[in-house]
Amino acid sequence: MSIDALRGLVILLMLVDHTREFFFRYVPVSDPMDVEATTPALFFTRLSAHLCAPIFVLLTGVGAWLYAAPRGGARAASDFLWKRGLFLVVLELTVVSFAWSFELLPDRFFLQVIWVIGLSMLALAALAHLPRWALIAVGLVLVLGHNLLDGVHVAPGGIGHVLWAVLHERTLLPLPWGGDVRTSYPLLPWIGVIALGYGIGPWVARGVEQGWRLRALVVSGVLALLGFVVLRAVNVYGDPTPWQTGSDGLRTVMSFLNLTKYPPSADFLLLTLGVGALLLAALEKLPVRSMAMLAVFGSAPLFFYILHLYLLHAVNRIAALATGVDGLATLPNVASLWSLALVVAVPCWFACRWFGGVKRASGAWWMRYL
Repeated sequence: MSIDALRGLVILLMLVDHTREFFFRYVPVSDPMDVEATTPALFFTRLSAHLCAPIFVLLTGVGAWLYAAPRGGARAASDFLWKRGLFLVVLELTVVSFAWSFELLPDRFFLQVIWVIGLSMLALAALAHLPRWALIAVGLVLVLGHNLLDGVHVAPGGIGHVLWAVLHERTLLPLPWGGDVRTSYPLLPWIGVIALGYGIGPWVARGVEQGWRLRALVVSGVLALLGFVVLRAVNVYGDPTPWQTGSDGLRTVMSFLNLTKYPPSADFLLLTLGVGALLLAALEKLPVRSMAMLAVFGSAPLFFYILHLYLLHAVNRIAALATGVDGLATLPNVASLWSLALVVAVPCWFACRWFGGVKRASGAWWMRYL
């Protein structure tokens, strides 16, 4: 239950961030992580959402191991992963894309988190056959070493440009009908994250002593955070954007925590995965009722993801029509973003509880892919 509870927690943080995407688009700050231009409230709101994708992808790997272990191991994992991975890629380009734009053929497609989870699953379908130590080694090399490739660029039109854009370079790719596609989530480091998740799957297996699991989570979380602090303090490797002394102490801390997400730097992943490990350990100590409340969201993550995007977009369009706004409606401050996200979370919780019951009661094979 703690895994679903952690998913539920980061889902709520994601809801706040996507509320910001829809309802805070026209604020004077173009980038909420621009240390000298943004407000601390907006900066730390965005920073909290940085936990979402790394924890989600890591838990996807953990979940794949939990699914495969009683069904024959790597072969069962591969069979499930490549099918669901392809499904998620198609979903990103259709249902998810429409949720963001309400346009069947938008001028720009964004290849975002559902896309990269799908591709990561396809990669894990092959990597799952490696010995566990080798899988973890591949994960660590990709997570910690991919920034060595930051200086590699392939010019538009060159051989491998599209492939390199998908793997490691966030850029725009032209489409035949005149639009373009942004590779918002370059793939390479996310393969490392999902591989690590699959590699630590045995930590959460049924029968593993809780005290041992908690120690493993705490130790790995602390080591990741220490690694982040050391790398970030040295300011030579770990993130393409060095931190700088700000106009005051708070701005210096904000600069230290302003990490590259696209693609996620080694520092970014050490910080977020370290916090994620400690959160998972902490959630195991929560009262069962509290965990169960969060687990309702976490047990139906894909359903929630699609539902909340359509709900937020629809609410914004209705608010814009009601107030005569040309475009998207905007909220006045960060506190109102959190308040609206809390309001939206309530119907989503009941919808997820209903869908979770339907999924558990269904014997249809395809329901496990949702």
